[in-house]
Amino acid sequence: MKLKIYNSLSGEKEIFTPIHDNSIGMYVCGPTVYSNVHLGNVRTFMSFDFIYRSLVHLGYKVRYVRNITDAGHLTDDGDVNNDRFVKQSRLEKLEPMEIVQKYTVDFHKVLEVFNLLPPTIEPTATGHILEQIELTQKLIDKGFAYESNGSVYFDVLEYNSRGLNYGELSRRNIDELFANTRDLDGQSEKKNAPDFALWKSASPAHIMRWNSPWGEGFPGWHLECTAMSTKYLGERFDIHGGGMDLKFPHHECEVAQGKACNGVAPVNYWMHANMLTMNGQRMSKSTGNYILPMELVSGSNDFFEKAFHPTIVRFNFMQAHYRSVLDISNDAMVASEKGFQRLMEAMKILFNNDFPNSDVSSFDVGTWKEKCYSALTDDFNSPILIAHLFEAVNFIFKLKDNKETITENDLKDLKVLLNDFVFDVLGLQDIEENNNEKLDQTLQVLIDLRNQARQSKNFELSDQIRDRLLAEGIELKDGREGTSYSIS
Repeated sequence: MKLKIYNSLSGEKEIFTPIHDNSIGMYVCGPTVYSNVHLGNVRTFMSFDFIYRSLVHLGYKVRYVRNITDAGHLTDDGDVNNDRFVKQSRLEKLEPMEIVQKYTVDFHKVLEVFNLLPPTIEPTATGHILEQIELTQKLIDKGFAYESNGSVYFDVLEYNSRGLNYGELSRRNIDELFANTRDLDGQSEKKNAPDFALWKSASPAHIMRWNSPWGEGFPGWHLECTAMSTKYLGERFDIHGGGMDLKFPHHECEVAQGKACNGVAPVNYWMHANMLTMNGQRMSKSTGNYILPMELVSGSNDFFEKAFHPTIVRFNFMQAHYRSVLDISNDAMVASEKGFQRLMEAMKILFNNDFPNSDVSSFDVGTWKEKCYSALTDDFNSPILIAHLFEAVNFIFKLKDNKETITENDLKDLKVLLNDFVFDVLGLQDIEENNNEKLDQTLQVLIDLRNQARQSKNFELSDQIRDRLLAEGIELKDGREGTSYSIS
């Protein structure tokens, strides 16, 4: 079956044709590590983990690059005080690179808990300053960028005047961009309102700064991904992914930078994962409709009736297509837990019982296999794939009760296919088999969260984590060498 991928650039599903036979270059925008990874981030990264797993399962060799943004993430191009690392550094009274290290560690721990595979390459923005300076100079030399007061901006009108189309990915036009551009402090440095920063001059108070031909400064956010993706995947590569919120301006700027620098569109297939809501509303700290990933896993929240194992959360997320809005709620999570338990029970029945050989299978494994792969290759349709898996689950329960029959070869195929789809492709885990290991990992994350709360003098949260664990029979013990736990 031919793989079809929805391409945000064309707005259609397209038959996937890799640039190099059986080899794929895939870049996914990683986290900006200035705070704890939130549940919406986890959903995006989990979606691309499923896509990565699917591509590998389908026989492709994948170079999967996912970056760490650890510098230069301005919320706008005007005020360097809006640099998220500078703001968080001042808030927590830590050096910016302490902030980076703290939240990079948190990011990796959380993704490990949810069984996400690591990328094959994980570059950092600060590790590629030289490449970003070189790209900026190249854009200046080609006439697509200009220096102003020590900062360098991409000239959007010049780009469009050469027959190119800034706005093609997000389907915006120049007039709309001019109309919707806010009056920011940095606008006086720009030729045109929609121009975006490639390099920003650092004020005397700005801590994160590097030497450049235009003076001391730091890179623009959009340039980082162009530098890292092209270095490891080439001037043109197969897949670029990220959250829907990155389509504009971030990905739009990447398209323009790639075309202006190299004369070719940088990416063949743009993929975007949709947002996560909770109880039918957008997740937001300001409204209080907000929960961290480990708060969902630990049960330390006011939204869910109990803790849910990370693989239950993953199963819930996989029940929505990556391009669909996913709403999580207590009822949905409880239903996912029941569904997952039934799936695991069927797997145990299948692998732990001897079934009588039959000349005929009452369940057409071949047709079922085709339906599963049809879902997988139709833009990675995980909910349809799961629906087909439960057709097999229902058959297995009937097989156990001697209401169905299966041949020896079909039984072998069914075991292999279910194992592949459930564990390798969907990335689910048998909770019982991984209980001790996952308990250690989960408790370590909770211990880290408690330590962070104590460092921030949030003793109410620190005590709540300790007391909730104690109520479940898990006692935390603080010592010179750190915090350990015992289970009663």
